[in-house]
Amino acid sequence: MNKKLKYRFILILLVNIIFTNSYGQINPQEKLGTLFQDVQRARIFKDQKRFVDCEPKALPDSILKTYQQQKNSLNFSLKNFVGQHFDTLQNDTASMLKHLNYLWSDLSREPKGQHPASSLLALPKSYIVPGGRFKEIYYWDSYFTMLGLQESGKIDMIENMVDNFAFLIKTYGHIPNGSRTYYLSRSQPPFFAMMVSLLADAKADKTIYTKYLDAMEQEYRYWMNGNKVVRVGKQDMLNRYWDASNTPRPESYLQDEKAFAEAKRDSTLFRDIRSAAESGWDFSTRWFDDGFSLKTITTTQILPVDLNCLLYNLEQILAKAYQINNNAEKCAYYETQAQKRKKLILQYCWNEDKGFFFDYNLKTGKQTSQYTLAGLFPMYFNIATEAQSAKIKAEIEKNFLKQGGLVTTLVQGSGQQWDYPNAWAPLQWVGFVAFKNYKYDTLATDIAQRWTNLNIKVYFTTGKMMEKYNVVDIDKPGGGGEYDAQDGFGWTNGVFLKMWAELNRKVNN
Repeated sequence: MNKKLKYRFILILLVNIIFTNSYGQINPQEKLGTLFQDVQRARIFKDQKRFVDCEPKALPDSILKTYQQQKNSLNFSLKNFVGQHFDTLQNDTASMLKHLNYLWSDLSREPKGQHPASSLLALPKSYIVPGGRFKEIYYWDSYFTMLGLQESGKIDMIENMVDNFAFLIKTYGHIPNGSRTYYLSRSQPPFFAMMVSLLADAKADKTIYTKYLDAMEQEYRYWMNGNKVVRVGKQDMLNRYWDASNTPRPESYLQDEKAFAEAKRDSTLFRDIRSAAESGWDFSTRWFDDGFSLKTITTTQILPVDLNCLLYNLEQILAKAYQINNNAEKCAYYETQAQKRKKLILQYCWNEDKGFFFDYNLKTGKQTSQYTLAGLFPMYFNIATEAQSAKIKAEIEKNFLKQGGLVTTLVQGSGQQWDYPNAWAPLQWVGFVAFKNYKYDTLATDIAQRWTNLNIKVYFTTGKMMEKYNVVDIDKPGGGGEYDAQDGFGWTNGVFLKMWAELNRKVNN
Protein backbone atom coordinates (compact mmCIF):
# COMPACT_ATOMS: atom_id res chain seq x y z
CA MET A 1 0.00 0.00 0.00
CA ASN A 2 1.49 3.32 -1.02
CA LYS A 3 1.74 6.21 1.45
CA LYS A 4 -1.20 8.18 -0.06
CA LEU A 5 -3.60 5.22 0.11
CA LYS A 6 -2.37 4.40 3.61
CA TYR A 7 -3.21 7.89 4.91
CA ARG A 8 -6.59 7.79 3.15
CA PHE A 9 -7.38 4.45 4.80
CA ILE A 10 -6.44 5.81 8.25
CA LEU A 11 -8.57 8.92 7.67
CA ILE A 12 -11.63 6.82 6.73
CA LEU A 13 -11.07 4.62 9.78
CA LEU A 14 -10.89 7.63 12.08
CA VAL A 15 -14.06 9.12 10.60
CA ASN A 16 -15.89 5.83 11.12
CA ILE A 17 -14.71 5.63 14.73
CA ILE A 18 -15.83 9.19 15.41
CA PHE A 19 -19.21 8.66 13.80
CA THR A 20 -19.72 5.36 15.60
CA ASN A 21 -18.91 6.69 19.08
CA SER A 22 -20.56 10.13 19.07
CA TYR A 23 -24.11 10.53 20.32
CA GLY A 24 -25.56 12.73 17.60
CA GLN A 25 -23.90 11.22 14.54
CA ILE A 26 -25.56 7.85 14.23
CA ASN A 27 -28.25 6.33 12.10
CA PRO A 28 -31.11 5.77 14.59
CA GLN A 29 -32.71 3.02 12.51
CA GLU A 30 -29.50 0.98 12.54
CA LYS A 31 -28.31 1.80 16.07
CA LEU A 32 -31.63 1.50 17.90
CA GLY A 33 -32.93 -1.58 16.10
CA THR A 34 -36.15 -2.93 17.59
CA LEU A 35 -36.60 0.15 19.79
CA PHE A 36 -36.66 2.34 16.69
CA GLN A 37 -39.17 0.08 14.97
CA ASP A 38 -41.43 -0.15 18.03
CA VAL A 39 -41.47 3.63 18.59
CA GLN A 40 -42.29 4.43 14.99
CA ARG A 41 -44.92 1.70 14.65
CA ALA A 42 -46.58 2.80 17.89
CA ARG A 43 -46.80 6.38 16.54
CA ILE A 44 -45.30 7.83 19.72
CA PHE A 45 -44.88 11.03 17.69
CA LYS A 46 -47.38 12.22 15.12
CA ASP A 47 -44.49 13.34 12.90
CA GLN A 48 -42.23 10.33 12.23
CA LYS A 49 -39.24 12.67 11.77
CA ARG A 50 -39.48 13.77 15.39
CA PHE A 51 -37.99 10.60 16.89
CA VAL A 52 -35.09 10.28 14.47
CA ASP A 53 -34.11 13.86 15.38
CA CYS A 54 -34.19 13.23 19.15
CA GLU A 55 -30.79 13.10 20.86
CA PRO A 56 -30.26 10.17 23.27
CA LYS A 57 -29.44 10.98 26.92
CA ALA A 58 -27.00 8.05 27.14
CA LEU A 59 -25.16 5.75 24.75
CA PRO A 60 -27.64 4.20 22.26
CA ASP A 61 -26.35 0.69 22.98
CA SER A 62 -27.03 1.23 26.68
CA ILE A 63 -30.54 2.55 26.01
CA LEU A 64 -31.33 -0.40 23.73
CA LYS A 65 -30.09 -2.86 26.34
CA THR A 66 -32.26 -1.21 29.02
CA TYR A 67 -35.24 -1.35 26.64
CA GLN A 68 -34.79 -5.06 26.04
CA GLN A 69 -34.70 -5.62 29.81
CA GLN A 70 -37.78 -3.52 30.61
CA LYS A 71 -40.15 -3.74 27.66
CA ASN A 72 -41.96 -6.88 28.82
CA SER A 73 -42.30 -5.78 32.44
CA LEU A 74 -45.67 -5.03 34.02
CA ASN A 75 -47.00 -1.50 33.39
CA PHE A 76 -44.16 -0.69 30.97
CA SER A 77 -44.91 2.47 28.95
CA LEU A 78 -43.03 2.94 25.69
CA LYS A 79 -43.99 6.62 25.62
CA ASN A 80 -42.57 7.18 29.10
CA PHE A 81 -39.43 5.23 28.22
CA VAL A 82 -38.77 7.48 25.24
CA GLY A 83 -39.33 10.56 27.40
CA GLN A 84 -36.85 9.31 29.99
CA HIS A 85 -34.09 8.33 27.56
CA PHE A 86 -34.31 10.86 24.73
CA ASP A 87 -34.34 14.65 24.55
CA THR A 88 -37.74 14.90 22.91
CA LEU A 89 -37.92 18.68 23.30
CA GLN A 90 -34.38 19.69 22.37
CA ASN A 91 -35.12 22.96 20.60
CA ASP A 92 -38.10 23.78 22.82
CA THR A 93 -36.05 23.11 25.94
CA ALA A 94 -33.47 25.66 24.83
CA SER A 95 -36.18 28.32 24.84
CA MET A 96 -37.38 27.08 28.22
CA LEU A 97 -33.87 27.37 29.70
CA LYS A 98 -33.60 30.88 28.30
CA HIS A 99 -36.92 31.78 29.92
CA LEU A 100 -35.91 30.33 33.30
CA ASN A 101 -32.71 32.36 33.29
CA TYR A 102 -34.80 35.44 32.49
CA LEU A 103 -37.14 34.61 35.38
CA TRP A 104 -34.41 35.38 37.93
CA SER A 105 -34.91 39.05 37.10
CA ASP A 106 -38.66 38.69 37.52
CA LEU A 107 -38.23 37.02 40.93
CA SER A 108 -35.55 39.38 42.25
CA ARG A 109 -36.31 42.09 44.79
CA GLU A 110 -34.32 45.14 45.83
CA PRO A 111 -34.12 46.39 49.45
CA LYS A 112 -35.37 49.85 48.53
CA GLY A 113 -38.65 51.70 48.78
CA GLN A 114 -40.09 49.57 51.58
CA HIS A 115 -43.19 50.97 53.29
CA PRO A 116 -42.34 51.90 56.91
CA ALA A 117 -45.46 50.14 58.24
CA SER A 118 -45.04 46.96 56.19
CA SER A 119 -44.78 43.52 57.79
CA LEU A 120 -41.80 42.89 55.48
CA LEU A 121 -38.47 42.68 57.29
CA ALA A 122 -35.88 45.08 55.87
CA LEU A 123 -32.88 43.37 54.28
CA PRO A 124 -29.61 45.02 53.23
CA LYS A 125 -29.21 43.40 49.82
CA SER A 126 -31.18 42.08 46.84
CA TYR A 127 -32.72 38.60 46.92
CA ILE A 128 -34.91 36.09 45.08
CA VAL A 129 -38.49 35.28 46.13
CA PRO A 130 -40.31 32.02 45.31
CA GLY A 131 -43.08 33.69 43.30
CA GLY A 132 -46.89 33.60 43.34
CA ARG A 133 -48.29 34.55 46.75
CA PHE A 134 -44.81 34.33 48.27
CA LYS A 135 -43.42 37.85 47.83
CA GLU A 136 -40.71 37.67 50.52
CA ILE A 137 -37.55 35.65 50.94
CA TYR A 138 -38.02 32.14 52.41
CA TYR A 139 -35.33 30.26 54.29
CA TRP A 140 -35.00 26.71 52.99
CA ASP A 141 -36.45 27.58 49.59
CA SER A 142 -33.44 29.79 49.02
CA TYR A 143 -30.84 27.01 49.12
CA PHE A 144 -32.52 25.17 46.23
CA THR A 145 -32.99 28.46 44.38
CA MET A 146 -29.24 29.03 44.77
CA LEU A 147 -28.50 25.75 42.97
CA GLY A 148 -30.03 27.27 39.85
CA LEU A 149 -28.43 30.67 40.41
CA GLN A 150 -25.08 28.90 40.47
CA GLU A 151 -25.80 27.27 37.09
CA SER A 152 -26.87 30.67 35.74
CA GLY A 153 -23.60 32.20 36.89
CA LYS A 154 -25.32 34.56 39.32
CA ILE A 155 -22.81 34.14 42.12
CA ASP A 156 -23.21 37.77 43.26
CA MET A 157 -26.90 37.12 43.95
CA ILE A 158 -26.03 34.00 45.96
CA GLU A 159 -23.62 36.06 48.04
CA ASN A 160 -26.23 38.79 48.53
CA MET A 161 -28.71 36.23 49.84
CA VAL A 162 -26.15 34.61 52.17
CA ASP A 163 -25.34 38.10 53.48
CA ASN A 164 -29.04 38.72 54.04
CA PHE A 165 -29.39 35.52 56.05
CA ALA A 166 -26.30 36.37 58.10
CA PHE A 167 -27.90 39.77 58.76
CA LEU A 168 -31.12 38.10 59.95
CA ILE A 169 -29.16 35.84 62.32
CA LYS A 170 -27.26 38.81 63.74
CA THR A 171 -30.41 40.93 64.07
CA TYR A 172 -32.95 38.36 65.32
CA GLY A 173 -30.81 35.47 66.57
CA HIS A 174 -32.01 33.11 63.84
CA ILE A 175 -33.25 32.96 60.26
CA PRO A 176 -37.05 33.24 60.34
CA ASN A 177 -39.37 31.11 58.21
CA GLY A 178 -39.63 34.09 55.85
CA SER A 179 -38.78 37.78 55.91
CA ARG A 180 -42.01 38.90 57.60
CA THR A 181 -42.59 40.00 61.19
CA TYR A 182 -45.18 37.27 61.72
CA TYR A 183 -42.58 34.59 60.89
CA LEU A 184 -40.13 35.60 63.63
CA SER A 185 -41.37 33.02 66.13
CA ARG A 186 -39.94 30.14 64.09
CA SER A 187 -37.25 29.20 61.59
CA GLN A 188 -37.16 26.56 58.84
CA PRO A 189 -34.90 23.57 58.04
CA PRO A 190 -31.35 24.85 58.76
CA PHE A 191 -29.73 25.03 55.33
CA PHE A 192 -27.61 28.15 56.02
CA ALA A 193 -24.37 26.19 56.41
CA MET A 194 -25.05 24.47 53.08
CA MET A 195 -25.52 27.89 51.47
CA VAL A 196 -22.14 28.94 52.85
CA SER A 197 -20.60 25.75 51.46
CA LEU A 198 -22.21 26.31 48.05
CA LEU A 199 -20.89 29.88 47.95
CA ALA A 200 -17.39 28.77 48.97
CA ASP A 201 -17.39 26.18 46.17
CA ALA A 202 -18.79 28.64 43.61
CA LYS A 203 -16.09 31.20 44.42
CA ALA A 204 -13.36 28.59 45.02
CA ASP A 205 -12.61 30.44 48.25
CA LYS A 206 -12.39 28.53 51.54
CA THR A 207 -12.19 31.76 53.54
CA ILE A 208 -15.95 32.04 52.93
CA TYR A 209 -16.33 29.51 55.77
CA THR A 210 -14.57 31.79 58.24
CA LYS A 211 -16.41 34.89 56.99
CA TYR A 212 -19.74 33.38 58.06
CA LEU A 213 -18.43 31.37 61.00
CA ASP A 214 -20.01 33.57 63.67
CA ALA A 215 -23.39 33.46 61.91
CA MET A 216 -23.29 29.67 61.57
CA GLU A 217 -22.37 29.25 65.22
CA GLN A 218 -25.12 31.62 66.32
CA GLU A 219 -27.66 29.63 64.33
CA TYR A 220 -26.36 26.46 65.96
CA ARG A 221 -26.92 27.97 69.41
CA TYR A 222 -30.48 28.86 68.40
CA TRP A 223 -31.22 25.21 67.61
CA MET A 224 -29.40 23.88 70.66
CA ASN A 225 -31.20 26.01 73.25
CA GLY A 226 -34.69 25.98 74.73
CA ASN A 227 -37.44 23.70 73.54
CA LYS A 228 -35.86 22.87 70.17
CA VAL A 229 -33.51 20.40 71.84
CA VAL A 230 -34.88 17.54 73.95
CA ARG A 231 -33.60 14.61 75.93
CA VAL A 232 -34.31 11.16 74.55
CA GLY A 233 -33.38 8.14 76.59
CA LYS A 234 -31.38 8.86 79.74
CA GLN A 235 -28.97 11.47 78.41
CA ASP A 236 -29.13 11.58 74.63
CA MET A 237 -30.04 14.91 73.03
CA LEU A 238 -31.77 15.37 69.66
CA ASN A 239 -33.77 18.16 68.05
CA ARG A 240 -37.33 18.90 67.05
CA TYR A 241 -39.30 21.72 65.45
CA TRP A 242 -40.79 24.16 67.96
CA ASP A 243 -42.49 27.50 67.30
CA ALA A 244 -42.13 29.99 70.15
CA SER A 245 -45.77 31.11 69.78
CA ASN A 246 -48.93 29.19 70.57
CA THR A 247 -51.60 31.20 68.74
CA PRO A 248 -53.24 31.00 65.31
CA ARG A 249 -50.87 31.90 62.49
CA PRO A 250 -51.66 35.44 61.21
CA GLU A 251 -51.16 34.31 57.61
CA SER A 252 -53.65 31.42 58.08
CA TYR A 253 -55.73 32.74 60.95
CA LEU A 254 -59.15 31.45 59.90
CA GLN A 255 -57.84 27.99 58.96
CA ASP A 256 -56.18 27.62 62.36
CA GLU A 257 -59.27 28.74 64.26
CA LYS A 258 -61.35 26.26 62.28
CA ALA A 259 -58.85 23.46 62.95
CA PHE A 260 -58.94 24.27 66.67
CA ALA A 261 -62.74 24.21 66.78
CA GLU A 262 -62.86 20.85 65.00
CA ALA A 263 -60.08 19.28 67.05
CA LYS A 264 -61.70 20.02 70.43
CA ARG A 265 -58.35 19.86 72.19
CA ASP A 266 -56.19 22.30 74.15
CA SER A 267 -54.35 25.20 72.51
CA THR A 268 -51.17 23.18 71.99
CA LEU A 269 -52.73 22.51 68.59
CA PHE A 270 -51.61 25.97 67.48
CA ARG A 271 -47.98 25.32 68.39
CA ASP A 272 -48.03 21.95 66.64
CA ILE A 273 -49.43 23.57 63.49
CA ARG A 274 -46.83 26.36 63.67
CA SER A 275 -44.05 23.84 64.27
CA ALA A 276 -45.09 21.87 61.20
CA ALA A 277 -44.82 25.15 59.28
CA GLU A 278 -41.26 25.45 60.62
CA SER A 279 -40.49 22.03 59.13
CA GLY A 280 -41.43 23.28 55.65
CA TRP A 281 -43.73 20.23 55.34
CA ASP A 282 -46.95 22.12 55.98
CA PHE A 283 -48.84 19.94 56.01
CA SER A 284 -48.28 16.20 55.92
CA THR A 285 -49.74 13.17 57.68
CA ARG A 286 -46.16 12.69 58.81
CA TRP A 287 -47.04 14.96 61.76
CA PHE A 288 -50.48 13.48 62.54
CA ASP A 289 -50.93 11.19 65.52
CA ASP A 290 -53.57 9.11 63.76
CA GLY A 291 -51.70 9.27 60.45
CA PHE A 292 -54.57 10.97 58.66
CA SER A 293 -56.27 13.93 60.39
CA LEU A 294 -54.92 17.44 61.03
CA LYS A 295 -56.76 17.64 64.34
CA THR A 296 -54.34 15.02 65.72
CA ILE A 297 -51.21 16.94 64.71
CA THR A 298 -48.37 16.43 67.22
CA THR A 299 -45.32 17.91 65.52
CA THR A 300 -43.61 18.85 68.78
CA GLN A 301 -43.61 15.21 69.90
CA ILE A 302 -41.62 14.12 66.86
CA LEU A 303 -37.84 14.10 66.42
CA PRO A 304 -37.49 14.49 62.63
CA VAL A 305 -34.76 12.48 60.96
CA ASP A 306 -34.13 15.16 58.33
CA LEU A 307 -33.76 17.99 60.87
CA ASN A 308 -31.18 16.04 62.84
CA CYS A 309 -29.28 15.19 59.67
CA LEU A 310 -29.18 18.89 58.79
CA LEU A 311 -27.81 19.70 62.25
CA TYR A 312 -25.21 16.94 61.85
CA ASN A 313 -24.15 18.67 58.65
CA LEU A 314 -24.03 22.05 60.43
CA GLU A 315 -21.77 20.54 63.10
CA GLN A 316 -19.48 19.13 60.43
CA ILE A 317 -19.26 22.43 58.58
CA LEU A 318 -18.54 24.28 61.84
CA ALA A 319 -15.71 21.81 62.46
CA LYS A 320 -14.39 22.49 58.94
CA ALA A 321 -14.63 26.27 59.42
CA TYR A 322 -12.68 26.10 62.68
CA GLN A 323 -10.07 23.89 61.04
CA ILE A 324 -9.63 26.52 58.32
CA ASN A 325 -9.47 29.12 61.11
CA ASN A 326 -6.70 27.13 62.83
CA ASN A 327 -8.74 26.52 65.97
CA ALA A 328 -8.07 22.86 66.71
CA GLU A 329 -10.01 22.84 69.98
CA LYS A 330 -13.26 24.12 68.46
CA CYS A 331 -12.78 21.90 65.41
CA ALA A 332 -12.49 18.84 67.64
CA TYR A 333 -15.54 19.89 69.68
CA TYR A 334 -17.87 20.15 66.68
CA GLU A 335 -16.51 17.00 65.11
CA THR A 336 -17.28 15.17 68.37
CA GLN A 337 -20.82 16.63 68.42
CA ALA A 338 -21.36 15.52 64.83
CA GLN A 339 -20.23 11.96 65.54
CA LYS A 340 -22.48 11.78 68.62
CA ARG A 341 -25.45 12.91 66.55
CA LYS A 342 -24.66 10.47 63.76
CA LYS A 343 -24.66 7.62 66.28
CA LEU A 344 -28.02 8.75 67.69
CA ILE A 345 -29.60 9.08 64.23
CA LEU A 346 -28.58 5.52 63.46
CA GLN A 347 -29.77 4.34 66.89
CA TYR A 348 -33.15 6.05 67.05
CA CYS A 349 -34.18 6.46 63.40
CA TRP A 350 -32.93 3.36 61.55
CA ASN A 351 -35.26 0.35 61.39
CA GLU A 352 -33.40 -2.76 60.32
CA ASP A 353 -36.53 -4.86 59.80
CA LYS A 354 -38.18 -2.27 57.56
CA GLY A 355 -34.95 -1.20 55.91
CA PHE A 356 -35.64 2.52 56.20
CA PHE A 357 -35.11 5.62 58.35
CA PHE A 358 -38.07 6.97 60.34
CA ASP A 359 -38.84 9.90 62.64
CA TYR A 360 -38.86 9.18 66.39
CA ASN A 361 -41.95 9.83 68.54
CA LEU A 362 -41.18 11.17 72.03
CA LYS A 363 -44.65 10.39 73.35
CA THR A 364 -44.59 6.71 72.43
CA GLY A 365 -40.86 6.21 72.80
CA LYS A 366 -40.86 4.49 69.41
CA GLN A 367 -40.25 5.28 65.76
CA THR A 368 -43.19 6.55 63.78
CA SER A 369 -44.58 4.09 61.25
CA GLN A 370 -44.77 6.39 58.26
CA TYR A 371 -42.43 6.05 55.30
CA THR A 372 -41.49 9.48 53.92
CA LEU A 373 -38.74 10.96 51.76
CA ALA A 374 -37.25 12.43 54.94
CA GLY A 375 -35.74 8.95 55.24
CA LEU A 376 -33.34 9.83 52.41
CA PHE A 377 -31.52 12.53 54.38
CA PRO A 378 -29.12 10.07 56.08
CA MET A 379 -27.94 9.14 52.58
CA TYR A 380 -27.91 12.79 51.48
CA PHE A 381 -25.39 13.50 54.25
CA ASN A 382 -23.52 10.18 54.04
CA ILE A 383 -24.68 8.97 57.46
CA ALA A 384 -26.21 5.68 56.30
CA THR A 385 -24.06 2.58 55.91
CA GLU A 386 -23.63 0.84 52.55
CA ALA A 387 -25.89 -2.00 53.71
CA GLN A 388 -28.58 0.45 54.81
CA SER A 389 -28.39 2.32 51.50
CA ALA A 390 -29.12 -0.88 49.58
CA LYS A 391 -32.30 -1.47 51.60
CA ILE A 392 -33.40 2.15 51.18
CA LYS A 393 -32.83 1.91 47.42
CA ALA A 394 -35.06 -1.16 47.23
CA GLU A 395 -37.87 0.61 49.13
CA ILE A 396 -37.65 3.74 46.99
CA GLU A 397 -37.72 1.77 43.74
CA LYS A 398 -40.62 -0.35 44.92
CA ASN A 399 -42.93 2.28 46.40
CA PHE A 400 -41.75 5.88 45.92
CA LEU A 401 -40.52 6.06 42.33
CA LYS A 402 -43.41 7.17 40.13
CA GLN A 403 -43.80 8.30 36.54
CA GLY A 404 -42.82 11.90 37.31
CA GLY A 405 -40.30 11.36 40.12
CA LEU A 406 -40.36 10.60 43.84
CA VAL A 407 -43.67 10.86 45.69
CA THR A 408 -43.35 12.53 49.12
CA THR A 409 -45.21 9.98 51.27
CA LEU A 410 -47.23 6.84 50.65
CA VAL A 411 -50.42 8.09 52.37
CA GLN A 412 -53.21 8.51 49.84
CA GLY A 413 -56.35 10.61 50.14
CA SER A 414 -55.27 12.91 52.97
CA GLY A 415 -55.70 16.12 50.98
CA GLN A 416 -52.42 17.43 52.44
CA GLN A 417 -49.98 18.89 49.94
CA TRP A 418 -46.91 17.14 51.39
CA ASP A 419 -48.46 13.72 50.81
CA TYR A 420 -49.11 11.31 47.93
CA PRO A 421 -49.43 11.99 44.97
CA ASN A 422 -47.46 15.23 45.27
CA ALA A 423 -43.75 15.81 44.80
CA TRP A 424 -41.52 18.79 45.51
CA ALA A 425 -38.31 19.97 43.89
CA PRO A 426 -36.12 19.98 47.04
CA LEU A 427 -36.86 16.33 47.79
CA GLN A 428 -36.10 15.31 44.20
CA TRP A 429 -32.69 16.95 44.60
CA VAL A 430 -32.15 15.19 47.93
CA GLY A 431 -32.98 11.86 46.28
CA PHE A 432 -30.74 12.55 43.29
CA VAL A 433 -27.73 13.45 45.47
CA ALA A 434 -28.44 10.70 48.01
CA PHE A 435 -28.20 7.92 45.44
CA LYS A 436 -25.22 9.47 43.70
CA ASN A 437 -23.43 9.54 47.07
CA TYR A 438 -23.73 5.75 47.26
CA LYS A 439 -22.88 5.15 43.58
CA TYR A 440 -26.43 4.27 42.53
CA ASP A 441 -25.99 6.44 39.46
CA THR A 442 -28.62 4.69 37.35
CA LEU A 443 -31.37 5.37 39.89
CA ALA A 444 -30.15 8.92 40.49
CA THR A 445 -30.26 9.63 36.77
CA ASP A 446 -33.69 8.01 36.46
CA ILE A 447 -35.08 10.27 39.21
CA ALA A 448 -33.61 13.36 37.57
CA GLN A 449 -34.90 12.43 34.12
CA ARG A 450 -38.42 11.69 35.32
CA TRP A 451 -38.56 14.96 37.27
CA THR A 452 -37.13 17.23 34.58
CA ASN A 453 -39.35 15.60 31.93
CA LEU A 454 -42.38 16.36 34.09
CA ASN A 455 -41.24 19.96 34.59
CA ILE A 456 -40.83 20.32 30.83
CA LYS A 457 -44.22 18.75 30.12
CA VAL A 458 -46.06 21.03 32.54
CA TYR A 459 -44.12 24.08 31.37
CA PHE A 460 -45.11 23.56 27.74
CA THR A 461 -48.69 22.81 28.76
CA THR A 462 -49.16 25.78 31.11
CA GLY A 463 -46.21 28.11 30.47
CA LYS A 464 -45.35 27.86 34.17
CA MET A 465 -42.97 26.27 36.64
CA MET A 466 -45.04 25.08 39.59
CA GLU A 467 -44.49 24.92 43.35
CA LYS A 468 -45.46 21.22 43.47
CA TYR A 469 -46.36 18.46 41.01
CA ASN A 470 -48.45 15.31 40.80
CA VAL A 471 -45.91 12.60 39.96
CA VAL A 472 -48.39 9.72 39.97
CA ASP A 473 -50.76 11.03 37.28
CA ILE A 474 -48.61 13.46 35.32
CA ASP A 475 -51.61 14.77 33.39
CA LYS A 476 -53.04 16.22 36.61
CA PRO A 477 -51.67 19.16 38.63
CA GLY A 478 -50.38 18.95 42.18
CA GLY A 479 -53.10 19.76 44.69
CA GLY A 480 -54.13 19.88 48.32
CA GLY A 481 -53.03 22.30 50.97
CA GLU A 482 -54.33 25.59 52.33
CA TYR A 483 -53.93 27.64 49.17
CA ASP A 484 -54.15 27.35 45.38
CA ALA A 485 -51.22 25.90 43.45
CA GLN A 486 -48.55 28.56 42.98
CA ASP A 487 -46.30 29.22 40.03
CA GLY A 488 -43.04 31.06 39.74
CA PHE A 489 -41.29 29.16 41.18
CA GLY A 490 -37.91 29.71 42.79
CA TRP A 491 -36.89 26.29 44.04
CA THR A 492 -38.39 24.43 41.09
CA ASN A 493 -36.44 26.66 38.70
CA GLY A 494 -33.28 26.17 40.73
CA VAL A 495 -33.46 22.39 40.95
CA PHE A 496 -34.45 22.05 37.29
CA LEU A 497 -31.50 24.12 36.07
CA LYS A 498 -29.08 22.21 38.30
CA MET A 499 -30.46 18.78 37.39
CA TRP A 500 -30.58 19.61 33.71
CA ALA A 501 -26.93 20.66 33.83
CA GLU A 502 -25.97 17.52 35.77
CA LEU A 503 -27.74 15.28 33.25
CA ASN A 504 -26.05 16.99 30.33
CA ARG A 505 -22.65 16.86 32.02
CA LYS A 506 -23.19 13.12 32.43
CA VAL A 507 -24.05 12.71 28.74
CA ASN A 508 -21.14 14.85 27.55
CA ASN A 509 -18.70 12.94 29.74
